[in-house]
Amino acid sequence: MCGIIGIASNKSVSVNIINALKKLEYRGYDSAGLATITNGEINEKKCPGRVEKLEKILFQNPSEGNLGIGHVRWATHGVPNEVNAHPHSSEIVSVVHNGIIENSDELKRVLEKSGKVFKSQTDTEVITVLLTEKLKNLDPLNAVFETLDMLRGSFALGIIFKNFKDFVIGARRGSPLAVGYSSNENYLGSDSYALKAMTNKISYLDDGDLCVISKNEVKFFNSKKDKINKEIFTLSEDKSQASKGNYKNFMIKEIFEQPITAKTCLKEYIDKIRGEINFYNLPVDPKKINKIALIGCGTAYHSCLIAKYWLEEFTSLSVETDIASEFRYRKVRFDKNTLYLFVSQSGETADTYAALELCKKENVKTCSVVNVVESSIARNSDCVLPIHAGPEIGVASTKAFIGQMLVLYLLSLKISEIRNDIDRKEYKNKINELKKIPSLLSESLKQEEKIQIIAKDIYKSNGSMFLGRGFSFPIALEGALKLKELSYLHAEGYPAGEMKHGPLALIEDGLPVVVIAPKDKYFEKTLSNMQEVIARGGKVLLLTNSGGKVISENIRFQIDLPESDITLTPFLFTIPLQLLSYHVALFKKCDIDKPRNLAKSVTVE
Repeated sequence: MCGIIGIASNKSVSVNIINALKKLEYRGYDSAGLATITNGEINEKKCPGRVEKLEKILFQNPSEGNLGIGHVRWATHGVPNEVNAHPHSSEIVSVVHNGIIENSDELKRVLEKSGKVFKSQTDTEVITVLLTEKLKNLDPLNAVFETLDMLRGSFALGIIFKNFKDFVIGARRGSPLAVGYSSNENYLGSDSYALKAMTNKISYLDDGDLCVISKNEVKFFNSKKDKINKEIFTLSEDKSQASKGNYKNFMIKEIFEQPITAKTCLKEYIDKIRGEINFYNLPVDPKKINKIALIGCGTAYHSCLIAKYWLEEFTSLSVETDIASEFRYRKVRFDKNTLYLFVSQSGETADTYAALELCKKENVKTCSVVNVVESSIARNSDCVLPIHAGPEIGVASTKAFIGQMLVLYLLSLKISEIRNDIDRKEYKNKINELKKIPSLLSESLKQEEKIQIIAKDIYKSNGSMFLGRGFSFPIALEGALKLKELSYLHAEGYPAGEMKHGPLALIEDGLPVVVIAPKDKYFEKTLSNMQEVIARGGKVLLLTNSGGKVISENIRFQIDLPESDITLTPFLFTIPLQLLSYHVALFKKCDIDKPRNLAKSVTVE
């Protein structure tokens, strides 16, 4: 949730650093700072609060220099204040840092025993002190490499040096880092969004990479210190330059990226050292609200529905969900003690944005959960919580849906902890269970071969039905939506208990019915509803984590998923439904990445 910028130029860089930091404000932050090389010295300026405050400081006392780094910080180690704000500088080196140094306490104790003094509470200052020592005997490049070898954790770094005023060094392990190119000026940024206003020519560092940026040249090195070349991408609004790699299309690539994107999201929001969820920029104190309203469209709305179950499970708050196109036209009774939460993959969804604007006019508190962090919804919300899923090209959302659910689950837990609605031990246990999600998603993906067989069996059907209870009901809706989007087959999602109140009339011999039945408090009741379907000739696909036992000899197919905390089953049961929709569409020879009549970013009503 931090933002980095670095610039090497033939002219003063402080104004461009400030402008870049303003673009990074959507991430949420509590302090800002920059450092430039001015008259052969490191000139550091930083403050708690907004970039505008830093800009006023610079107006009164300008920072000259053609080389500099900047940062907006979201506190993890140490309270938000001037001392803990980035950059962290010694007399000869200055560092900005995204991520967490997991062994900072251990390193700090060793350094303090040798007489080193620390000014801040941050993990980042350990890097500054280590580099300062290394630079006594090494050149900057080797000093950085040796320092990186001592660090454990996830980080992106931007570094400048007093005695080497011509270049910025960047390094990446885990946290994203990008390089931008221009004439007589090159850039370092935490992602392409940080650089987009200055350039559309971008390269991305891989884990372990290091770069040296001067005004006329960029050099890249891998973790073995070998000089390497990087592909230069041209940014475009439709991200058409994104690569499918070895995958047949973007959607299947994005489905299989989900363990990685889930891991990235969790790293952004969970402090590994303290085992704590970090949400420091919520627009309201959770103790002072009495309701949360969740608003979205399509898949994003389904993530809102799941969040309603989580919030009701973990907190004592009242929770509402709304489809944005309905919310914006209803006579809503706005409440200052309600948090209005908007979910959108693109951040440009017209109905959702209009609903947000309505809330802004009523001066109520808003928060957004988005994938495109430079979007209109992100910029206009009081607080934005990125899902860190990376570019999603396939129109039918997959990894963004998992990302939305992750952030909403984390938020539900954090709100419950702040409000003392959850026992501290249970809170910690839920976080530990959540950390297993990337590996559990990988296990769920191993069902693809079996799902291909199922898809071949049902792709000629005229329709289908998806049933679930509790946490599984929104997943049933999402599974039906995916099948409709991709294969153009009619599909309906229902609460399993609602079947006997009408939808049972639709069941006929051979109709595919997907039953989502995790081993939860609804398990036996869901199986009873399933038997009603079987008795009427329905072709049942059962998804369960009941331990691989055959529940009924009349089930056509059974997919056995890994066991997990009950509240996490929506993540695992989503995967086979995505794969089912994908393979059905593949058999039907549909345009999977670009389904007919649909758009990735719905910017019209």
